[in-house]
Parts: sequence; C-alpha cells; structure tokens
Amino acid sequence: MAEELIVGEFRRTLDDRYRVSIPGELLLPLGAADGECLLAKERPGALSLWPVEPWQSHFADGIKLIQQRIQTGRLSERITDVQLLGRLLSTRQRKVPIAGRGRLVVPEGFREFLGAEPGSDLLLVGAAICIEIWRPDAWTQQLEEEIPRFRELYDDLSA
Repeated sequence: MAEELIVGEFRRTLDDRYRVSIPGELLLPLGAADGECLLAKERPGALSLWPVEPWQSHFADGIKLIQQRIQTGRLSERITDVQLLGRLLSTRQRKVPIAGRGRLVVPEGFREFLGAEPGSDLLLVGAAICIEIWRPDAWTQQLEEEIPRFRELYDDLSA
C-alpha cells in the first residue's frame, strides 16, 4: 500500500491507441512509475489502478479460504454464488504494464466497461490508496452523491 496518500485530479485524453498518460504525481506514491500495476473494474464508468503485490496478497488469502470451503463442502449450498464470484474474478482485474512516460494502454473489455472511445476525455483521480480512471460524467455523478459526506468522513477518519 502507498506510504503517502495518492491525491489529485487530472484531465487526460484517451489516444487513438487507447493509451492514457498518468501523471507522475499519481504514479510515484503508487510505487509504479515503471512496471506493472493491476487494473480493476470498480463501478460503471470507472477503473482503478493498484500496486500488484498488496492486491494479489489480499485476494490470494481470500481465494485460498474459498477453495478450502469448497473442498470441505461448506459452500455446497452456495454454488450459484461461487460461480458468480468465479465469473467476476475472471473479468474484474488484469495486470497491465505502465510504459514510458507513465502511459497505460487500457485493454479491450476494460475500455468498454469504462465507456471510453479514442479521443474521449478521462479524469484521473487519486483515491488515497489507488488511482481511479473515470469517465467525466460518471465522476461528476459520483462527486454529487459523495461530496456532502466529506466533512463527516474527514472528521471521522482523522479523529
């Protein structure tokens, strides 16, 4: 996890090769200026970019526990939920390289989920522990819903 909070909001354009340039101010605290990150589908109109190691460790522990529960029959009554989880895990995340100058190629499937075409504006937002990539209309809607909670959330987390 990042040692400093990842914050900031930057407008970028998705180029004709589906690349977006991520500012160093966001990449450096993420610890991924040159290397791999994990790209995840978060909510319609938004993707998130995480450092690979903490993300994989977190999910590996949970997956191991689920596998043990399947093997011991503790989830036999929840096969539909297990299948749903498997489908979502299959499509939700992917390792992606961060190329020179902080460029990320948004893979097919992820750009459809994001709803972005070449030439589209995107907003890159520091979300404290990850970087979020938003379609501007989805970001505006999210902000309108969440900004009234800012003071209460800040006071609660900083108390």
